[in-house]
Amino acid sequence: MGTKHTMALLGLLTLLVCELVTVVNSNRDEALRIMEKTPVIDGHNDLPWQLLSKFNNQLSKVNLSILSDTHTNIPKLREGKVGAQFWAAYVPCDTQGKDAVKRTLEQIDIVNRMCEGYPDDFLCVNSAAGIEDAFRSKKVASLIGVEGGHSIDSSLGALRTFYNLGVRYMTLTHSCNVPWVDNWLVDTGSDPAKSNGLSEFGKTVIFEMNRLGIMVDLAHVSVKTMKDALEASQAPVIFSHSSAYKLCKHARNVPDDVLEIVKAKKGLVMVNFYNNYVTCSNKANLSDVADHFDHIKSIAGIESVGFGGDYDGVPRVPEGLEDVSKYPDLVAELLRRGWTATELEKALANNLLRVFKEVEQVRSWTDIMAAVGPHLSHQKVLSSIPTNHEAAFIFPGPFMR
Repeated sequence: MGTKHTMALLGLLTLLVCELVTVVNSNRDEALRIMEKTPVIDGHNDLPWQLLSKFNNQLSKVNLSILSDTHTNIPKLREGKVGAQFWAAYVPCDTQGKDAVKRTLEQIDIVNRMCEGYPDDFLCVNSAAGIEDAFRSKKVASLIGVEGGHSIDSSLGALRTFYNLGVRYMTLTHSCNVPWVDNWLVDTGSDPAKSNGLSEFGKTVIFEMNRLGIMVDLAHVSVKTMKDALEASQAPVIFSHSSAYKLCKHARNVPDDVLEIVKAKKGLVMVNFYNNYVTCSNKANLSDVADHFDHIKSIAGIESVGFGGDYDGVPRVPEGLEDVSKYPDLVAELLRRGWTATELEKALANNLLRVFKEVEQVRSWTDIMAAVGPHLSHQKVLSSIPTNHEAAFIFPGPFMR
């Protein structure tokens, strides 16, 4: 090839690279504009576990503004346009039947102390309206999710106490069965089924969560449990950090037939970034994660997809999503794939806000049912609910207090 042809080819390649860089930068700029208005609500972050394991929950020994060996710190949250975070109150399965309740209380406490220690950055809230208030004040709305039903020790009283302390979702299991519900390892054959999904007491737990206004989280549960809980819950459910089984056949992910039920029930699947759940291997990249967003959107619909990174709870994260500062890069990739600003606003925050508000509304109506008791028929109560919600609320009967 002659010198002139080589120079022409190099010139063309340089032009193409420049155009690609321009498009990438344009998408990221647009992502930042969208996220300035609608920051991300992430469904699951295990920073509290890191604070326990690294510092024994002694906040005096850590500065969250400069913490460097975690996926999460305050500058990274700001750079990533994180507007609300569900912090996981997680304790290991080996605490089950021992000190799980006490240790979960300690993890709830560390989240509240994060808000007290960094009032300019974190605002502890316990409602959808609280999240919106935090958005307006440019603080990270901080909410609590209990990760594992073993944390309540089969006690509705413990569940109610957790609610009063600010817990707004509970993952029904972690990686162990509890006496009333089966975990995901049942589907791998590693654990035997004990409840064949959700036991009768498990349904009572679901009803009490509905009554209180605690979101039902189905990450970590068996497929049978997913289906049982979706049928039992009178409010929409969430998967706080799970991905699409079709793309990675890992039992922690959500199969397509369940995604279809999630769509019908107006629930939410918040995509997990852990490599092993994204590609079923140790390696993954940002594009692989975007594939899960595309798939869940195609099966469950745009109303049922969200973000659940699982940062600081996993040993490996995808290339391009190394920490919580990288959310805008993922949003830019979704823009490149044709997602609209409206669709992204739903996935970033509005879907979770909708689910949360519907959970709160179910709580309001179950309180009415508890108050009217035998003096008013179910049909009369249902007839008083706004038309667009009539089909969603079919009360199973009196709630245990």
